[in-house]
Amino acid sequence: MALTETSLRAEVRAWVQAHWDPALTLRAWRTLLLDAGWAVPSWPERWYGKGMPAWADDVVRREIAACRAVSSIPSGLAGPTILEQGPDHVRERFLRPLLTGEEVWCQLFSEPSAGSDLAGLTTTAVLDGDEWVLNGQKVWNTSAHHADLGMLVARTNWDAPKHQGITYFVLPMHQRGVEVRPLRQMNFHSSFNEVFLTDARVPRDWVVGEVHQGWAAALATLAHERRWGVAVSVDRHPVDPGPAADEAAAEAAATLQVYSWYPQRAGRVDLAVPHARAAGVTADPVVRQELARLVSMNRVSQWTAERAKAARLLGRPPGPEGSIGKLALSRVARQAARVHALIGGAHAMLAGDDPHAPLDGVLAEILISVPAQSIAGGTDEIQHNILGEKALGLPKEPDPAKGLPYRDARNR
Repeated sequence: MALTETSLRAEVRAWVQAHWDPALTLRAWRTLLLDAGWAVPSWPERWYGKGMPAWADDVVRREIAACRAVSSIPSGLAGPTILEQGPDHVRERFLRPLLTGEEVWCQLFSEPSAGSDLAGLTTTAVLDGDEWVLNGQKVWNTSAHHADLGMLVARTNWDAPKHQGITYFVLPMHQRGVEVRPLRQMNFHSSFNEVFLTDARVPRDWVVGEVHQGWAAALATLAHERRWGVAVSVDRHPVDPGPAADEAAAEAAATLQVYSWYPQRAGRVDLAVPHARAAGVTADPVVRQELARLVSMNRVSQWTAERAKAARLLGRPPGPEGSIGKLALSRVARQAARVHALIGGAHAMLAGDDPHAPLDGVLAEILISVPAQSIAGGTDEIQHNILGEKALGLPKEPDPAKGLPYRDARNR
């Protein structure tokens, strides 16, 4: 019999009603879900799923939530990347503790000297017996301060061209050679870190994909990151009280703390009309025009996001919608900041501790957070290149160092 949403919901509800116990710990409950294939039902059966279509993930998660059970599964970016790129011994070692939340991950890609040119990385990994020895620096690393493991790319062959000779590692974060320093942002949050590697060690076989071929795995992570988007969702449905609910709430609170300023980074479109009303400028023709432009841009962006979601539910790989959506979000954020500044005037610069600060200081946070929207997750310029070259088939930018060993090319 063909799988339908109705039949799937009924099957999930019956299983949850038979197995959900609020007295369980969060890890014990997630282990049950994992063993039954309900944690990631679209994944292959060998890797804790049921081999269902991609749309089943959302249906199952919503139905679990409707049963007042914990439905969050922390697959993040590492999960789908490892599932897609392998190899099997890496899947066997890392997927299960990742999905139960036993091990927390962070991403260690960006470097101070490379900027948006991720392939221009200079962190090195040298094989020493049964371990890789890593040296270098990473930056803009969310959650590195409490992560157990890191997704890290490093150069393993300086004689190969820039996009080759890169290897994708799983880095144990809790070791002497890894130093994590929080970064203080201009909006006073500290969501990111910089990570210094000094003779840090990685087991020889903790490699995602193949040695020297890590660029493919890195692209997989970046594709999932663009699809994942800037918004981080956590469970907000009522859950039967007990240890699992308490632990899930604590986990969600920790996530929200890191990402609490992300709505401001996106411009807070939801506050634009209320802000205009509170300021008494809804009759101003210029304000009305800019508000209309903002609402229109935001609606179109939402449609793009829906197309991307529909493609994912059909099981299609990430496509140009990710880059299109990323660019759209940047434009919406800038327009929202423009609207808020137009409404707030000079008072928009007042911070939250000033009684005259518009929106209790949130407006000032919006204005200094929005620039990050065009940088994080791949700059607007990078997204333009991706769309021009990959989607539109335009010629690549001239690269005089193309094909040269990276030790020579980096000086061109």
